Amino acid sequence: MRIAKKIKSRSKMDTKKLVLFIIFSTSMLFLWEAWQKEQYPPSPAVVATPGSAKDQPARAQDETPIPGEKLISELPAKGESSAQDGAPMKAAGKLESGEKIVVKTDMVIAEIDTAGGDLRRLELLLHPDREDKTKSFALLQNQPEHVYVAQSGLIGEGLPSHKTRYTADAGTYSLAAGQDKVEVRLQAPEADGVRVTKVYTFHRGSYIVDVGFEVVNNRDTAIQPFAYFQMLRDSRPPVGSFFMVPTYTGAALYTEEEKFKKIEFSALDKGNATYPKNADNGWIAMLQQYFLTAWLPKANSSREYYAKRLGENEYSAGVIVPVGQIEPGSTTNVTVPLYAGPEEQSKLAALAPGLDLAVDYGWLTVIGAPLFWLLSLFHSWTGNWGVAIILLTMSVKLAFFPLSAAGYRSMAKLRVVTPKLQKLREQHGNDRQRMHQAMMDFYKKEKINPMGGCLPILVQIPVFISLYWVLLASVELRYAPFALWIEDMSSPDPYYVLPVLMGISMFIQSKLSPQATDPIQAKVMQIMPFAFSVFFFFFPAGLVLYSLVNNVLSIAQQWQITRMIEGAAAKSATPAIKKK
Repeated sequence: MRIAKKIKSRSKMDTKKLVLFIIFSTSMLFLWEAWQKEQYPPSPAVVATPGSAKDQPARAQDETPIPGEKLISELPAKGESSAQDGAPMKAAGKLESGEKIVVKTDMVIAEIDTAGGDLRRLELLLHPDREDKTKSFALLQNQPEHVYVAQSGLIGEGLPSHKTRYTADAGTYSLAAGQDKVEVRLQAPEADGVRVTKVYTFHRGSYIVDVGFEVVNNRDTAIQPFAYFQMLRDSRPPVGSFFMVPTYTGAALYTEEEKFKKIEFSALDKGNATYPKNADNGWIAMLQQYFLTAWLPKANSSREYYAKRLGENEYSAGVIVPVGQIEPGSTTNVTVPLYAGPEEQSKLAALAPGLDLAVDYGWLTVIGAPLFWLLSLFHSWTGNWGVAIILLTMSVKLAFFPLSAAGYRSMAKLRVVTPKLQKLREQHGNDRQRMHQAMMDFYKKEKINPMGGCLPILVQIPVFISLYWVLLASVELRYAPFALWIEDMSSPDPYYVLPVLMGISMFIQSKLSPQATDPIQAKVMQIMPFAFSVFFFFFPAGLVLYSLVNNVLSIAQQWQITRMIEGAAAKSATPAIKKK
């Protein structure tokens, strides 16, 4: 008898609640695994790959290897100084440092170091820092705890590299009123009749920095050098990234033939990274949440892409381009634009083919991209991303209205026929097979789909996940205010008001559904709204707002449909009672 009672009580469990419980349990498992990876990341494997620490002699931290060494064998050996290296350099951050050159425009504040002529720091004036809003966000920086810089140089006998000491005419450059660009020229020591000037060009209203070399050949013979342009960085994720499901941080490459391809740091550690190396189109980049740096060589020109593990937690990704043959007495220029800024999709697509693919919406990009387009459309109408999310939620709800209505009708019908189902269970007792067959026949007769209540939930899960990635990866929502205390839709609600309201809405929804008769199941369903409230404490406010509005609309729809069906059932039952 006890077994029969347990079977009866368990069979009464509402299908929707079972699905919610499974989703919740699975989510908690994934979050736990993600937290474990974040807190206890695996140690990078040390493998003998080109450029790795294992097969290279000991070197100072700034002595990153020159790319393209297979092309030019006359380069200085690791740890050696060339004629252009100049005076010894002092340490600052992870890289050796010379004199700093500061460049100010309407968009950025940049620091160029004469040690290698590297772009060592780049502050984006229109984007506040995550930890201190009074400061600008620094995309590039050279700090003891984090290095992310842009380097470049020439490959050829006696030519300057990112180890060379340059000189400049001034220590500060500013974009003056009425100017469209500002140019910084760095002079390398002349060697063997070749004079090289590295040129940085910053543009008004743009995150593009043109990086180039002007090569004057005063030798008696022609030279045929190559130029390389690379990003050097560690694998540290950006400060303030969501630790539970972190966004991608690493290298990426695009060619027309193989399209967008990520080059993960873990693959470089293992030495099994695969990507197209030779092409005449495309770009190579370093990605992180909301921002990227990308070298954009001109189309229809040969280039060689590369990505390397240089040492412990140190990686480079770049491109090698031919400068061409320079005859005696001739001058040649080579320039590759560097984009270093936010991942603004509308602007990225105009800069280079496929560059907008750097915005990562995960494996549901096919849903995430249209959602962002619709969200942007609503924002263009309202000027508020929070209101745009509400309108998006209403649009999604409207699109799924017929399916949701069918699901809620199925749930309401199940509630109405619950007494009849109870009689079937009592008739068949412990014969589960006959009871199951009788219930299926009953569902068929009454035209009820017992799984119909699951459809509204299952269909919306991909939309929910896609919107999560849209909020997590779209820089447009970074520090986008909604109302009152919510000043950043991409960060959690600082006072947890939205998560609490979300929990209340879930509690109301649970009351609209049949209650589980099993005590354990009933307790689980009672705890679930509270658990989800805590769960949503760590989610972006925009995502919680979407869930809250979606729940409110679902409650209204479910209440109306349940009321209609139960009312109709009551009316049909009244004549039968009168006849008796």
